[in-house]
Amino acid sequence: HVRQLYALVAETLRYAPVLEKLLASAALLQAEKKLPPQLAKVLVYDLLFGKGLKCGGRWKALARRHRARLEAELARLKGQQKVSRNEDLLAPVQAASPGASQVPRYVRVNTLKTCVDDVIDFFKRQGYSYLGQAASVEELRALSGKKFLLDLHLPELLVFPPQTDFHDNLLYTSGHIILQDKASCLPAFLLSPAAGSHVIDACAAPGNKTSHLAAILQNKGQIFAFDVDTKRLATMNTMLMRAGVTGFQLAQQDFLTVDPGDPKYSKVTPLLLDPSCSGSGMVARVPGQEAAPSAERLQALAAFQRKVLSHALGFPALRRLVYSTCSLHREENEDVVHAVLRERGSAFRLVNAFPSWPCRGLAAFPGAECCLRASPADTLTHGFFVAVLERCGEGAAAPRILPAAAAENPQHGEGTEPGAAPKKRKRKKQRVK
Repeated sequence: HVRQLYALVAETLRYAPVLEKLLASAALLQAEKKLPPQLAKVLVYDLLFGKGLKCGGRWKALARRHRARLEAELARLKGQQKVSRNEDLLAPVQAASPGASQVPRYVRVNTLKTCVDDVIDFFKRQGYSYLGQAASVEELRALSGKKFLLDLHLPELLVFPPQTDFHDNLLYTSGHIILQDKASCLPAFLLSPAAGSHVIDACAAPGNKTSHLAAILQNKGQIFAFDVDTKRLATMNTMLMRAGVTGFQLAQQDFLTVDPGDPKYSKVTPLLLDPSCSGSGMVARVPGQEAAPSAERLQALAAFQRKVLSHALGFPALRRLVYSTCSLHREENEDVVHAVLRERGSAFRLVNAFPSWPCRGLAAFPGAECCLRASPADTLTHGFFVAVLERCGEGAAAPRILPAAAAENPQHGEGTEPGAAPKKRKRKKQRVK
């Protein structure tokens, strides 16, 4: 319930400028003088953009009383801005957000349905100019017009100029490409489970990382994905089916209630954990909003994150775990990893993952440089944090100094570091014409 509340508040903040316009045009606060403005925003968000009103009593009756007027004002606002989807109302806000204008559009090729060469050919036929593989972040920064590159780090990621829109593109609607920020691709890429593995995606919705795991697994193996929200799971199921993902089990369950000793998970060796966080690294957030979450909120989030990370390390066959957040705060990142590693003693250790990645963890404890950070300024991505943990002793996932992805997944190039140019596939899949 706490995580759902955080999600509701975060979404309300994201829609804050739109909600303020609707409240003003509908004169709701003038009509209901006892209604607190912040509560009004939450009620209107749930009524028009969310999953329906969850409250009861007089607040629910109040919101329903003004529903027709609010819906009419929403339709009028969409007409004024010449958009058809609620999400499109956010575009001006995103463009004004610090860092949003410089982050490229990243396109992950879904190798369950196609291959990089075929997608490149498709975009070239649509009038885009392919410039080859990028050699530096500066090349990504210089992209403009209808030009695109292959990313310098991730072998199945194409990079287009900022705010390039592919939501109506055939490749997106058919599931051949996934619109996913580069930093968000790092967790699955660094977990890099071998084909045939049993994998847990602990906090899975909306499912981009799950589909990425399936592509790395080549649909060979089993993915156990958990989320507490039924509607989010239903949406995720639709997305995974569109992406051609098989061999997955979705469960409406809080991951903290999953029993590590259940025989069903006895073969789970890799685990991806991307828990609820402050979201402070998301560049599309409203300027000024969420810039400085309260100390109490950070403490509450960090306590939950420590608990869920410790729980994840309790799976008996676990060999490698990737912990990630879209937060910039040390309390949710290095401090969480350090606390759990101390709690676990010598059972687990940090992998020095992806040594060529330019941004490392903050110097919060010895070895924190093994962690990865990402930011709009330094890596041209959303703000992100990733740590790779492995079990110590016999059967450890990889030597500590090796890149995690290269060590376990030969499909990225045996004996090479992640980021090496991908080898051409001999067999092409479902060519899109």
